[in-house]
Amino acid sequence: MLTGKQKRFLRSKAHHLNPIFQVGKGGVNDNMIKQVFDALEARELMKITILQNCDEDKNTVAEQLVEGTNADLVQIIGNTIVLYKESRENKQIQLP
Repeated sequence: MLTGKQKRFLRSKAHHLNPIFQVGKGGVNDNMIKQVFDALEARELMKITILQNCDEDKNTVAEQLVEGTNADLVQIIGNTIVLYKESRENKQIQLP
């Protein structure tokens, strides 16, 4: 689990990022989880947007993504989820 200080640090890093994935009408599926997992391995920190036509609640979507990818939820702000997962081979972010 991330500490409050680490979450603040990651939020400041994520502020300038653009969302890479969008969750829409189909919700979260296995294929999306695999793609998000691969992207997290490459980037460590990313934003995901939840579209208006998504049937599921944003907290449910965040929970599914966190469980599926084994990542940490940094924050949910509006319809944007910020996820962090330490990369095994491509470590870029040094947590405080």
